[in-house]
Amino acid sequence: MTINHKLIIKEVEDYVIITLGLILYAFGFTVFLLPYEIVTGGVTGISAIIFYATGFPLQYTYFGINVILGILALHILGWKFLSKTIYAFTMLSFLLGLFQSLMPVDESGHIVKILGEGQNFMSLIIGCTMTGSALGIVFLNNGSTGGTDIIAASVNKYRDVSLGTVLTFLDLIIIGSCLLIPQFGDMIQRAHMVVFGLCTMVIENFMLDFIMNRQRQSVQFLIFSAKWQEIANAIGTQMNHGVTILDGHGWYTGNERKVLCILAKKRESVTIFRLIKMIDPQAFVSQSAVIGVFGEGFDQIKVKIKEQKDENSLRNEQPTQATGDSPHPGQ
Repeated sequence: MTINHKLIIKEVEDYVIITLGLILYAFGFTVFLLPYEIVTGGVTGISAIIFYATGFPLQYTYFGINVILGILALHILGWKFLSKTIYAFTMLSFLLGLFQSLMPVDESGHIVKILGEGQNFMSLIIGCTMTGSALGIVFLNNGSTGGTDIIAASVNKYRDVSLGTVLTFLDLIIIGSCLLIPQFGDMIQRAHMVVFGLCTMVIENFMLDFIMNRQRQSVQFLIFSAKWQEIANAIGTQMNHGVTILDGHGWYTGNERKVLCILAKKRESVTIFRLIKMIDPQAFVSQSAVIGVFGEGFDQIKVKIKEQKDENSLRNEQPTQATGDSPHPGQ
């Protein structure tokens, strides 16, 4: 199979998994958040606020805002960033409308509250667990649901402000805007909506981080075995994984032996253990979690390197020699 074929298959897999994530998001939002008039952040939150206040279908608002943001950011971010984003917000707009049409409604035409009356907070927890997990699935497959992500990416390109900071700031503005809308009742009712909206931020972000970090967790193996070469060959050939061989010295026996050191994704642990057990069931294996692994095959190092200053600026910044007239401590 050629490299181009592999890339095409990977792209198709990304779109399939992104679609499954969008289905989960639309289901969680429509079934558990929408009937209880719970506000979230992002463009979905703006669309929900307009829907609660006016009854205008939120999928149309969501799609329209994303189209405008996409056009404005096209020359900044380019087609490469926006291709999957356009697919995602178009598909999500369709899915939000689809699930609303499938939901049962009461006599007044409102979507039925699946958990019953008074279960707002429980519905919030379930719904945000689903939507946060769905966002994690989408992001892990190089996708984005658009909306405030487009704004954050555009700001980040020209300003040294993290994406998370921009998104949090925008979400706070969107959720806080409920206080200014009289259709939501008196000030106490509006404050109640804002508090619930802040809870959605916390739960969604927690689930998003949980999904993202769980997939990125890495482990370190130290393998002590007389059949170290066979184990290294098996891991290197069958898993296409790098192996580092260390020289070890046993204190008790005094014998020299080889130690295999492997850094791998956590999801690869079972396969590594299986290979070790097949070759040497008596092998001594140490597995430990690592905070982060950066480099080829793992995460990228995302720090900025300060530009080196020229010789003149460095020379000017060096401290001058103290002269005899300069005061010294103790004199």
